[in-house]
Amino acid sequence: MQRDPYYKIKRRILEDLRLRGFVFSPQVEQAFLEVDRSLFVPENQRKAAYQDRPLPIGHGQTISAIHMVLMMIAVEAGNPQPGDQVLEIGTGSGYNAAILSRAVDPDHRGEGFVVSIERIAALAFRARKALKNHSISENVEVIIADGSKGIAKRELFDLIIVTAAAPSIPPPLIENLRPGGRLIIPVGSKYIQRLVIATKDEGGKVHQQPDYSVMFVPLIGEFGFEK
Repeated sequence: MQRDPYYKIKRRILEDLRLRGFVFSPQVEQAFLEVDRSLFVPENQRKAAYQDRPLPIGHGQTISAIHMVLMMIAVEAGNPQPGDQVLEIGTGSGYNAAILSRAVDPDHRGEGFVVSIERIAALAFRARKALKNHSISENVEVIIADGSKGIAKRELFDLIIVTAAAPSIPPPLIENLRPGGRLIIPVGSKYIQRLVIATKDEGGKVHQQPDYSVMFVPLIGEFGFEK
């Protein structure tokens, strides 16, 4: 078995976040250790792949800092479970989708599925290639569309994660959320936001809980910001 040159760095990042109070499920930890971030950044950024900071991926977009990816995925209301159907808004590099795909299918049995929406075609094509090169494509579908509008078929998901900031929660995403499901999204202005954790109860009522301050690129689309 080929040795992972980043294994010690990944372990150190997990330990640092634990000391800050974050708790990771076994499947999220395993997914993080399995996925190689260096395969999801442009070639000229690969030496910096495991620096814990955002990195440019072109078209005015970034791959989030490692701690931010983990913090969004591992928050108590998120924490993807094996078998979950997940909708991600903002594919970007494909790194988040890769971790999510491993977390919902830790034993590679086809248990869970990830649909990821990206509005910039060039990024979507690059992410598809990166996922395929990482042997992660069986349970991930990357769609080119306006992610603020959700899935037109109104499919229902257990977990929705939005990797760009919106002025408010887009109504179509609420429609895409299964009763008992949870939605994680940065909400605020283009320059500073709070991470909002929204859950839908069995009666269809949505409960919102603002969490910590964050800074994400804006969600562009009909229910997001204008360009």
